[in-house]
Amino acid sequence: MKKLFLLLVCVFTFSTAALADSDKPIQIGQLPTPAQTFITTHFSKHKVALAKMESDMLSKNYEVIFTNGDKVEFDRTGGWTEVKCTRNPVPEAIVPAAIRDYVKTNYPDAEILKIERSKKEYEVKLSNRWEIKFNNQMQVIDIDD
Repeated sequence: MKKLFLLLVCVFTFSTAALADSDKPIQIGQLPTPAQTFITTHFSKHKVALAKMESDMLSKNYEVIFTNGDKVEFDRTGGWTEVKCTRNPVPEAIVPAAIRDYVKTNYPDAEILKIERSKKEYEVKLSNRWEIKFNNQMQVIDIDD
């Protein structure tokens, strides 16, 4: 009985692991409409190297990588969750005004190269390697160098 139970646990574990993380290349037209609009609005001059859908048992995300190394991640509805730029700053239009103002005031020589957002906070990475976290009220909650 113990051997059967152990076998079932092993089979379940391996089958779950195999299904848990699935990356699938897709066409830009297969992204949710908000994601397509975001790309055409903020990255219209960029050429797409790869678009993919990442799915696991509970969620679905999308990632678009451009030929210049920039990357945008989207949630299942097409809302952006991360924008990472390699050579140029993140487009100003996507950065909340309060965050933009804080960075310009406190780090005038730095540019925002990466921004992430979740339900509870924003995190920006600057060209001077500082990382700043903001809560939803746009108050600084953490600074790392």
